[in-house]
Amino acid sequence: MASGSKKVIYAALIANFLISICKFAGAFITKSSAMFSEGIHSLVDTGNQVLLLFGMKQAKKPADENFPFGHGKEIYFWSFIVSILIFAVGAGFSLYEGIHSLFVAVEPKDPTINYIILGGSIIFESIAWYMALKEMRAIKGKMSYLEAVEKGKDPTMFVILFEDTAALLGLFIALIGVSVAHYTGNHIYDSIASILIGLILASTAIWLAYETKGLLIGEAAESELIESIKEKSHSVSGVSVVGKILTMHVGPEFILVNMDINISDDLGTANAVKSAIKQLDQLVKSLDSRIKRVYIEVS
Repeated sequence: MASGSKKVIYAALIANFLISICKFAGAFITKSSAMFSEGIHSLVDTGNQVLLLFGMKQAKKPADENFPFGHGKEIYFWSFIVSILIFAVGAGFSLYEGIHSLFVAVEPKDPTINYIILGGSIIFESIAWYMALKEMRAIKGKMSYLEAVEKGKDPTMFVILFEDTAALLGLFIALIGVSVAHYTGNHIYDSIASILIGLILASTAIWLAYETKGLLIGEAAESELIESIKEKSHSVSGVSVVGKILTMHVGPEFILVNMDINISDDLGTANAVKSAIKQLDQLVKSLDSRIKRVYIEVS
């Protein structure tokens, strides 16, 4: 999954960087606000993909004295930063450019180059979007896309899919805005397209921030996994009662489990108790490969 995610991010990074250069060139030549907003959009997406790759690299750093559970949450932090950048830079610039251009008279230019750039961008962005969607399909299994996003613990996939979806919507809006402005001779439609692109980016950023927040502050494992831990734990000889089970995602592939159990008096010796705890530890870890640490409190 990690290698697949990287492949999708690299594809999106290269596509967005090349597309941003073309969009800025088109905006410079035709003075189109929508094209300028799209250029900002692609440039921000390029920076976001660099941050995600950096976050993935940082998350792989081994545990140390200051971070005994590793650096897995780095990917959550950088995904949250990505959402802030989309909102502050992408949406902010697009809304400013669109509103500002409403009150500035712009001499109409031949938009042919914009049509070529937008058409090519739609093709390349569609390829990147399809790769992200294909990766998401492989991960989500029988879950719906919305459910997969809500339950997903690796934010890199849905961040890229959200970005690419927003990018495609923005491109179609820019194409419509440039076309209508050209045929009517009224630049206001180009400005409106820029504002709509800004609103799409703002909505995407807010949703991304919401989905990433829980993982960043310490989201629990899936309820099905917690129930499975509780149910299977009773199969260990000597475990009479399973109390609270506290879990937390320390990273996409690292779940921390803290359990409160009662040991049967029938076990008698300290060695028997120790053996039961060891069996329980091994059992819990066998239920999901992401469970790396299990802390058992005996009461």
